[in-house]
Amino acid sequence: MVAMRAAILREFGKALEISDVARPEVREGELLIRVEACGVCHSDVHLADGDWEALSRAAKLPLILGHEVAGVDVASGARVGVPWLRWSCGVCEYCLGGRETLCLKQRITGVMADGGYAEYMAAPASHAIAIPDGLSAVEAAPLFCAGVTAYKALKSSGLRAGQRVAVFGIGGLGHLAVQIAKKMGAAVLGVDLDEGKLAFAKECGAEEAMPAAEEKASRKWAPDVAVVTTASVAAYRTALRALKRGGTLMVVGMPKEDIALSVVPLVGGEIRVIGSAVGTREDCREMLALAAESGVRCRTETHRLEDVNDLFERLRGGGILGRAVLRL
Repeated sequence: MVAMRAAILREFGKALEISDVARPEVREGELLIRVEACGVCHSDVHLADGDWEALSRAAKLPLILGHEVAGVDVASGARVGVPWLRWSCGVCEYCLGGRETLCLKQRITGVMADGGYAEYMAAPASHAIAIPDGLSAVEAAPLFCAGVTAYKALKSSGLRAGQRVAVFGIGGLGHLAVQIAKKMGAAVLGVDLDEGKLAFAKECGAEEAMPAAEEKASRKWAPDVAVVTTASVAAYRTALRALKRGGTLMVVGMPKEDIALSVVPLVGGEIRVIGSAVGTREDCREMLALAAESGVRCRTETHRLEDVNDLFERLRGGGILGRAVLRL
């Protein structure tokens, strides 16, 4: 057996086990990727904790988590990344219609197949994505989920240059959404409970930043688009009331419970409500190109694989500004 180091989820609700396991065998059409960096997404924590029933049912156990992967194809030496969408069928109505993230046969990295919390991983060559020269592995890794998710949400909103955007939750996704919206020519308001994250929003280019409690102030700002990246039901209610008439509410953050939106402002203001999940391969390529060319960057802190359980605890408490990245 050719061994490698990995962090393994053996049981929901339990800590990950750091141990040596067999290096994956590569099937026809797959790449063997030497992992250089893997972002630690809050979705990994939710999966490990068993918070999302549908995801838990889909997951294989034991499982190597991690869906923000940047590394090197062992055979060719090419720099590639692996996103949440590990594989899609390519022939269904969704794939043919440019919406492969809705493919009913899709396979998810770090859920249905082993991901990047390991020294090596296997992935379909068809869905591995080239990393531009202008990005290091650590810079690129979080863009394969946090970056593309924020980008896709803003793209789907129909945002136009000169409009106003309010980003609710200045975390791993939110601080990237601020930067991306700025590059799209929008004026940006950052909203969060944490004073440090409000200052962070200003660092990322937000014209204004206000505490989530100042609901009247956010209403006066009257954004055309509100992007909610936090898993807070209250944030959705505030965002809905803050939007200008005819505005768009982008549903990105996923609370454990359902969000209940008031019908009066929804109907009276003719508000559009759009759900947005991760992104397609083309969205990933566009996001990576934007980052390489414009300087959009995820705030990162790097850690060893052995630190992953401590990072999960910090994520549960909201204690990470930006994104934690494992360096393998």
